[in-house]
Amino acid sequence: MLLTQNETDKTATDATNRDRKGIILVCDDEYGPRQSLKMIFSEDYEVFLAETGPTAIEMAQNHPIDVAILDIKMAEMSGIQVLEQIKAIDPTTSVIMITGYEAVETAQQSIRLDASDYLNKPFEIRSIREAVTKGMEQRTAWMATRENMKALRQLQDEIQAQRLEGEIHRTRGEIYASVIHDINGPLTVISGIVQLLQRRFGTADRIEGTSLDNLRERLDQITRQVNKCIEISRRYLSFLRDRSAATSNVGVNQILTDLWELLKFYPSVNQNDLEIKPLQQEVFLEVNGTDLIQMLLNLVTNALQCSSQRHQVEVTAQFVEAIPNGHSSPEDGIYSINLQALAGTSQLLAISVRDDGPGIRSDLIPKIFESSFTTKDETTGTGLGLSIVHRLAVQNHCGVRLETAATQGTTFTLYMPVKSGS
Repeated sequence: MLLTQNETDKTATDATNRDRKGIILVCDDEYGPRQSLKMIFSEDYEVFLAETGPTAIEMAQNHPIDVAILDIKMAEMSGIQVLEQIKAIDPTTSVIMITGYEAVETAQQSIRLDASDYLNKPFEIRSIREAVTKGMEQRTAWMATRENMKALRQLQDEIQAQRLEGEIHRTRGEIYASVIHDINGPLTVISGIVQLLQRRFGTADRIEGTSLDNLRERLDQITRQVNKCIEISRRYLSFLRDRSAATSNVGVNQILTDLWELLKFYPSVNQNDLEIKPLQQEVFLEVNGTDLIQMLLNLVTNALQCSSQRHQVEVTAQFVEAIPNGHSSPEDGIYSINLQALAGTSQLLAISVRDDGPGIRSDLIPKIFESSFTTKDETTGTGLGLSIVHRLAVQNHCGVRLETAATQGTTFTLYMPVKSGS
């Protein structure tokens, strides 16, 4: 069985820890107690001796001390002060306090600073051995816990990295699906025009007069739709390369005209009543034209498919002086996206897509802009339409507001900045 690098490092560390003798640090300003403790433990442990507190602290900084035995009363630096410093260096070091002057206050201080034991001089060898054994066990347990926490953090980092990688792949998958979804519109138009041309001119020997003019018009339409496919592909390729699609000065009436050209071949248009009302005069917006027409196309398609019964869908545009309240209240049939991005904008245009269908249930409202959420069956809905609207609205600094009510229909409104001087 092959081991990963992390497993190999852990195995080597465990082996080193097993082979290493435990280290005891004895700090006492009296020679006799220091030497006595060395004699007791030198056979089983590596014993460091320090005559002063600063010397003990320096040793703790340079060596992995397992158990420190500290005399409380020392001339230069008290054992309590040394205990505090050693715990600051390594909180897992076990510390045993010894004193010939028992006092409740020092005992309480030792406990508060996490000393593992407290012994009075003179002490029995058995007592000090038991205290050191207990301290070594605590140290081992603490070290194991620290290693386990380190391994857990590393595992969490690896899991997070895998989640991020999965999210990147998921997002790319959504983008590829969006490309297919968005290009499907122009391709449907192209397919419809080609079929029409085949029926009209498929058997003709010559084409002239009004028939030739009609053919040229249809070929122009095909060219425009092919160009739309190219624009959509470039937009998504740009998104994949982490570059924002460039904004342009887009004429609203031109967009609404193109929208009708895209939609008039849809079967659902003939099954319902669609009306697109242009502005009295052309107004230009500071948005990406392809993004805008895709948002409107998805909103209108959703409106046309909201009911199997014949219903009306209306697209209108109007100037607004201020954005509506950005508060979302699904229980009241209201939901907003990115309206705060338009705060302070003086010139706004609102394009609304309104239907008189059954409305949207309040429990579904927070979900409808999520990717792949749909209430339609697999043959009529992918769940991508409104998620695309959400993404493109944010990308173009536009706002979206949904208003719906049971049996009274639904209205989606896009709010966009008007180009200065329009």
